[in-house]
Amino acid sequence: MADRPPSEIARETLKQLAARRLAPTPDNYLALYDEIAGSKSPQPFPEGPLSSIQRVLPGQTPAQKRLLGQFERAIITKDWTSLQSVMVGYANLGLNPANTPAKPIEVIETIDAAAALSDLPAEFAETLARLIDNTLPALGEDDVRVLDMARQLITFLRDPKPPAVATTQLMLGNFTYRVSFATEDQAAIRATLLELLHMVFENIAVLSADDRWLQGQAEALMTASTPPLTLRRLDDVQRRLKDVIFKQTEARARTVEAQEQMKDMLATFIERLALITASSTTYQGTMERCADLIGKANTLEEIAPVLQEVMSATRAMALDSRVTHDELHDLRERTEAKRAEMAKLQEELDRASAQARHDPLTGTLNRKGLDEAMEREIARSRRLGSPLCLALLDLDNFKALNDRVGHTGGDAALVHLAQVTREVMRPQDLLARYGGEEFVLVMPDTTVESGVAAMTRLQRELTTRFFLQGSEKVLITFSAGVAQLQGTESSTDAIIRADQAMYLAKRSGKNRVMAA
Repeated sequence: MADRPPSEIARETLKQLAARRLAPTPDNYLALYDEIAGSKSPQPFPEGPLSSIQRVLPGQTPAQKRLLGQFERAIITKDWTSLQSVMVGYANLGLNPANTPAKPIEVIETIDAAAALSDLPAEFAETLARLIDNTLPALGEDDVRVLDMARQLITFLRDPKPPAVATTQLMLGNFTYRVSFATEDQAAIRATLLELLHMVFENIAVLSADDRWLQGQAEALMTASTPPLTLRRLDDVQRRLKDVIFKQTEARARTVEAQEQMKDMLATFIERLALITASSTTYQGTMERCADLIGKANTLEEIAPVLQEVMSATRAMALDSRVTHDELHDLRERTEAKRAEMAKLQEELDRASAQARHDPLTGTLNRKGLDEAMEREIARSRRLGSPLCLALLDLDNFKALNDRVGHTGGDAALVHLAQVTREVMRPQDLLARYGGEEFVLVMPDTTVESGVAAMTRLQRELTTRFFLQGSEKVLITFSAGVAQLQGTESSTDAIIRADQAMYLAKRSGKNRVMAA
């Protein structure tokens, strides 16, 4: 997203405070400022309170002095990780007042219960144990140490003897500190695997540029592996991908079968040509031999058998020619039929591959198709210096509509919205289903003011075209945010700005259009 000047964000924040009739408190101002800026403001580092804590921390023993020095450096460098380590160190010293080496985690549960402030309730201890147990599968098995710590903590929490709060706190602190590294590793592994998958799918698409059905498969897989990954989205993509795979496999098999039949017919054609050639050669030899016999004959009796042979050979040649002509005519008709069938199969393959770019329910572009369209339109806009606008619209109260008319009726409502949008907007405007009940409308050669006006016209038109569910007329409305592409801004950043404007439209009463 293109950076907005802080002064502009501050002015917009003050306007929103007044428009929403919120008290001008620091908390309200900060919340609105972050909402408009689209980012979270960093929390200030509490140097003053931490310095006050530092002054009252003990520093008599060498270990305490060392920790106190680390605490001071952590405040100066504003390092939360070092502060956490220092606090864990002081906790260990508290459990080891004689400054003896800290006990390993395996024997912490043997600490004298009298030193604990209180005991954990059994129900709460069991809840903690279940939480840790359920967290383990997400951590993987690479870090053996974190798994051991988790098992020891679960055993400690489920011990018949009530677990001490202080001991539990220390063990949880050590465990969560270790878990933070494990979760970072898992997140990095997941991101790297997704990148590798994308590289594989992109390579398949490049290598299969001449094979449309395989290229369609690769593009569908790339769409399926694009974050954000939610179970609902993955289920939807999986169903569509299975349908595409089934149709493409079936069409591919029929194409191969048609090609084999074409090969067989071509072989038969060549064989018939060879037979015609052989028959012609035999007939020509017979005629030459009969002509030689007629030239040597002296009487009519000698000529009669030769004429009989000539007539027999001529009748046989005519019969062979007629049979061959009929066979070739039939072969030509079969060839034309197969050619038409192969053309139809190719169309089916093209339609199946196109599903990788279109939403099967509404017929609009999906995210893959939207990305390609935005790339083209952005390049055109910057080449010609023309404005490019996009709108993110979201159906109002869609969940309530689904509950009222059912999921089938909800799907029909989405189809109705897409149909009305295509009829009302210009031919060059592109509509894409962004997810669920959200759509993105790409409007070339359009400023943000014209985009807002166009979306308002679409809202008015939609209110005049009721969605019919059986005999019931259902009014469909939407809220929208409109953003004009700025400078070197990417399509993702522009969509984020449009999404923020759409959110403000929802907050302002729905069925509204706001400019980003």
